[in-house]
Amino acid sequence: MKMTIKEIAKLAGVSQATVSKIINNYDDVGAKTKKRVLQIMDEYGYRPSYSAQSLAKKITKVIGVIYAGKINANFNHPFFVEVVSSFKKTMGSEGYDLLFFSNEKFHKSDENYLARCQHYNVDGCIIIGGEEVEPSIYDLDKSEIPCVGVDIELSGKKSAYIMTDNPQISALAVEHFYLLGQRDIAFIGGKEESVISKQRYQGFIDEMKTYGLKVNPEWIVYGDFFEDSGYEKMEELLQRPSIPKAIFAASDLMAMGAIRAVKESGRKIDDFSFIGCDDIVASKHIDPPLTTVKQDKEKIGKMAAYILNDMIKEKIDQTSIKIDPELIVRASCGANKAG
Repeated sequence: MKMTIKEIAKLAGVSQATVSKIINNYDDVGAKTKKRVLQIMDEYGYRPSYSAQSLAKKITKVIGVIYAGKINANFNHPFFVEVVSSFKKTMGSEGYDLLFFSNEKFHKSDENYLARCQHYNVDGCIIIGGEEVEPSIYDLDKSEIPCVGVDIELSGKKSAYIMTDNPQISALAVEHFYLLGQRDIAFIGGKEESVISKQRYQGFIDEMKTYGLKVNPEWIVYGDFFEDSGYEKMEELLQRPSIPKAIFAASDLMAMGAIRAVKESGRKIDDFSFIGCDDIVASKHIDPPLTTVKQDKEKIGKMAAYILNDMIKEKIDQTSIKIDPELIVRASCGANKAG
């Protein structure tokens, strides 16, 4: 019977990640553990199909696609759909196929991306940042498999990451409100513990201070980047003793939810201004069309593909890229709404 890494790990009483590290000669595994695992591998005649050292020589033209974190956190978000679509098109032009990894068992201790990537002999991976990132993501990050992260900071010697300049996103929104005479500005962030949300919050605070604007703590609320949370958080803001008239939401979907909440409250939508983030396709079709800070999703996907391809071919080393955002002005936030 042919043994697997999972079975070797079970017999040795260690994780699959530990077995993978021993196979790939990592130096952070104890001598006793390494000896026990190697003895079991020898006893059962286990031979890995290939090692990390041979990975660079064995090109399979397969790229792993991993959405790190809770299942469905990003699969159905328009921003990431467009990024991955651009990535797929560019990698396809280079002759690669994509293999999507399931993370439905992200909470299981035996979930191991490194072992799975080795099993499928992928040439590299794109890792999409989400919430509650699995620890095994960072085993993959530290491995010899080239990885590029989108909205997740990677630090491995064969890793890179790319994201929009998140503080600048918030700065553009606050600046636009200020130039329109808006002063009562609220912030609806994504999950408070999210790295992306923290960066956009800090950009918001810094830009408010730049213009000497008062930050009202009651107007700082957090959702989850999706529409329903924007609706719920706007309902909360409408119950405050003083109500903000300018709302910056850290995603277009949350801004859309906020607009819906104002409409359903019976208040005049023209009394409020909204700015979202992402410039998803739907943002130009809602009523009123949404002013937003655009993330260049096509560029992010294309650049992620080129970086990963160059890393696979060993043309470049570890790097990080920040993409400039762009303000897109529409009717949800116009000059006629100055407060």
